[in-house]
Amino acid sequence: MIDDRAGEIAGFLAQPVLSRLLSALDGDGEETRVVGGAVRNLLLGEAASDIDLATTALPQETMRRGKAAGFKAVPTGFEHGTVTLVAEGASFEVTTLRRDVETDGRRAKVLFGRDFVADALRRDFTINALGLGRDGRLHDYCGGLDDLAQRRVRFIGDATARIREDYLRILRFFRFHARYGVGAPDAEGLNACIAGREGLGGLSRERVRAELLKLLVAPGVVATIGAMAGAGLLMPVIGGVPHLSRFAAIAGDDSAGVHPAFRLAALAVSVGEDALRLREGLRLSNAEFDRIERIARALEALGGRADLPGIAALRHVAHDAGSDAMAATLVLLNASAGGEGRDDVQRLIAELGRTPPFLPTGKDVIGRGIPPGPRVGQVLAVARQDWIEAGCPASAEAQFALLDAATGQAQP
Repeated sequence: MIDDRAGEIAGFLAQPVLSRLLSALDGDGEETRVVGGAVRNLLLGEAASDIDLATTALPQETMRRGKAAGFKAVPTGFEHGTVTLVAEGASFEVTTLRRDVETDGRRAKVLFGRDFVADALRRDFTINALGLGRDGRLHDYCGGLDDLAQRRVRFIGDATARIREDYLRILRFFRFHARYGVGAPDAEGLNACIAGREGLGGLSRERVRAELLKLLVAPGVVATIGAMAGAGLLMPVIGGVPHLSRFAAIAGDDSAGVHPAFRLAALAVSVGEDALRLREGLRLSNAEFDRIERIARALEALGGRADLPGIAALRHVAHDAGSDAMAATLVLLNASAGGEGRDDVQRLIAELGRTPPFLPTGKDVIGRGIPPGPRVGQVLAVARQDWIEAGCPASAEAQFALLDAATGQAQP
């Protein structure tokens, strides 16, 4: 693997900004290496866009050297040894070598050090502990190169101990397996995750949400989610019974979309209460909750049907939940039914997309003699329902004729 990537490694290190930064930080009694995901992805022939560095220099010295080399220095995690250096639109996180002195399953107290081996051994997985020196030499203290070649995600040292240091590593284990692993998850790691699952309850919901949403769009997510469910680790995360077959049907089909909120809805939502549970349990953003809640509303409105509804019924639901949520719901309903009606689903989605706008407004209702108040909305709703049942004519003349009819029915 190393020989196959020698040219890529040399080209990577020769990037002008990175080369200038390594020249500034490496030498005169200090050593700095590229570490973690950038090295892993470089060896896999993938983009190494987020470049992290580890250094023997203390944060103050890192900032001094960075500034002297023309970089903007930002103390993004100064107490933990991390400084972000920025130049020419590129940013690099540089962290002083560390060793853990105390952990509680969520965060660690660390001391700065000068030992690259100790720093590597405190990381989570062997494939994330690789280092690359300025001279192009690769450093592997944990067997990460062999695991990378085998596409195996394995904890460094004792898996149980690594998880006790930070229980979020349970979710990271599955996310990294879905992204980089092949076959079944590493048995030792899986058993340690099962043994430590109660620790998930002590994690912040924001951290759990971030890991779960990344997992849901990883390439091998279907098999990995199945492994989590089989190990009893999925329900504690989503707070309910997963829809595994529906999720498998849509997650293996890129045409269904890879937005993580849609994937989460496919896995965990059937009714509105499910969306509320996810918002509370995962601290969803407002945008994520809005998307999932509207899909839940549409699913609830159309639940229990053995066949696809007609376009008029769909337009009624789409008016309430939104046409995008209605389209997503059609995909999920079709997935639940076995996916045999793909062409019908695509036809209905396209037809929904061609629905013209409904032009009348509350102001138009008031202009026809209905006084301001609840009756205005009621009249408008009747007119809109009649418009949908009439096939959604696009002309203003036809739409306002329907409004006139609804207004006449509402007049005392």
